[in-house]
Amino acid sequence: MKKMLLHSCCGPCSTAVIDVLKDEYDLTIFYYNPNIDTDEEYQHRLSEQKRYCQQVGIEVIDIGYNSEDFLSRVKGLEKEREGGGRCPVCFQLRLECTAKQAKKAGFDCFGTTLTVSPHKNAEVINAIGKRVEENEGIEFIEGNYKKKDGYKKSIELSKQFGLYRQNYCGCKFSKDWRE
Repeated sequence: MKKMLLHSCCGPCSTAVIDVLKDEYDLTIFYYNPNIDTDEEYQHRLSEQKRYCQQVGIEVIDIGYNSEDFLSRVKGLEKEREGGGRCPVCFQLRLECTAKQAKKAGFDCFGTTLTVSPHKNAEVINAIGKRVEENEGIEFIEGNYKKKDGYKKSIELSKQFGLYRQNYCGCKFSKDWRE
């Protein structure tokens, strides 16, 4: 069974994706989300990710919160709407870091839970993942986990496990658009 480092944006999104991949891959969750607007929100989401993964027997790797990674990359894109030009830059940042971590730690491949969200473009994310695969020399596993009611299943599993579900991606700019 291949060892996969699976980037996760949050516990709720990871639930359905883990359910799809757990029989095919030896999974470890990589929680890297410098886009999240505050340390408090980051820690809350991380805590929920760890709590869920502990219940399903999956390790979580967290390299800590550093919003400067995100803010420096998206400089000049702050006024973009969610789904606009800022998002692919954020996806690239998170997938590059995941690939580097996976390669360094001896994983066979990497992937992401981002495509379970109906607010995220799976084609864009998968294209970025494939470019990162070429640049970093480690296989990216494409997915569109919102298909076959994946998002609906993530909501159901989140309720079953009592997980905190946020109402924005985490980025302060997307939160500002929703308010």
